Amino acid sequence: MLAFASLIVIMLVFSLMSPHFFTVNNMVSILTAATVTGILALGTTFVIITGGIDLSIGTGMILCGVMTGVFLTSWGWPLWAGILGAIAFGALIGFINGFNVAILGIPPFIATLGMMLIASGLSLVVSGTSPIYFPDTPAFGDIMNLPIIPGTRFPLGVAIFIATMLIAGFVLSKTVVGRYAFSIGSNEDATSLSGVNVKRWKILIYTMSGLFVGLAGVLSASRLSSAQPTGGLGLELEAIAAVIIGGTSLAGGKGSIVGTVIGALIMAVLTNGLRIISVPQEWQSIAVGIVILVAVYLDMLRRRAAT
Repeated sequence: MLAFASLIVIMLVFSLMSPHFFTVNNMVSILTAATVTGILALGTTFVIITGGIDLSIGTGMILCGVMTGVFLTSWGWPLWAGILGAIAFGALIGFINGFNVAILGIPPFIATLGMMLIASGLSLVVSGTSPIYFPDTPAFGDIMNLPIIPGTRFPLGVAIFIATMLIAGFVLSKTVVGRYAFSIGSNEDATSLSGVNVKRWKILIYTMSGLFVGLAGVLSASRLSSAQPTGGLGLELEAIAAVIIGGTSLAGGKGSIVGTVIGALIMAVLTNGLRIISVPQEWQSIAVGIVILVAVYLDMLRRRAAT
């Protein structure tokens, strides 16, 4: 696979450029950095396979993090209830996106762009524009940061990412959800004519993607031990780039969870490696932008070759 070969080459290049790159602690740092973006990418893989897009996953994640703070700090919910509430809130965001796309017929780009702006504004409104901390639930920080392998900094959050990856892979490859996602993305009209309720399955797939957004929001807030109401813009592009780099077609009908994970790792390795060799932040952004353009161009070449 081209994406896997690219990952190996990038890692070899950075390991030659810096002796600090290929260390256990730095590998754990890369996995940790890939966790939130990777989980967002897992959910949006299903959406893109259907031929859709979701631009709201970044700010939606921030809003779910803020809602975690509200549930645990302002409302005093138990830790487990606050986590489940935030994940359910992410599903609600996904459901609204799916409803707007499938029932109202709003193009996915516009529907999710609107939700992106709504989620960004709601994060500021709900939080009062201030970070929300978790003084009464110190265990909340352990969800992302608790080391689970003695003698290493391997955190629980990465284990959650791996478990989520396995679940997403099973759902995409072994269940009717994945089968209909591919069918809708390949030929929506033919799928509808075969008796499949395309609208219902689109809503379900967007809602399921929202579950990943909610989980990412919980992990992001846990990593910082605070719910930050600002930010999130740009994360959706990194997640979408990870999906495309991993071989999922923007036209729909093709993709894999393994490819998406490799794409997320490429994004994390690239950012980490550039930082280690002291590349300025502005040049890091340029490099990531170039990677996104190359990924989309390669997707275009794949589609042309397929036709």
